[in-house]
Amino acid sequence: MALEITDLPHPARDDLRLTDVLFALSDPERLACVRRIAEGPWALAQCTTSGPWMSKSAKSHLRRVLREAGVIRIESRGRGGRLSIRHEDLEARFPGLIGSVLGAAAKT
Repeated sequence: MALEITDLPHPARDDLRLTDVLFALSDPERLACVRRIAEGPWALAQCTTSGPWMSKSAKSHLRRVLREAGVIRIESRGRGGRLSIRHEDLEARFPGLIGSVLGAAAKT
């Protein structure tokens, strides 16, 4: 019997909470990852800014926090995946927030 892999759960737009989004973006590694994804969708393996020293579990945790907060979407693609920012959902719930955070992060 083959094991079926399903997509990871993502919060619905109406379930996004400002405190969760801000917490997810408060960590420098997670923020750097989101900044890189903002340039265009990324392959799952690309979402790390610290290099090879970061363990798989740390990378997984980084992505899980961002996904569960509703900041990113992870689409399964075979053994990998594709990461993208949930711009429309974030903008609908918190107008201007993601643009402001990413703009401020780019200046530092």
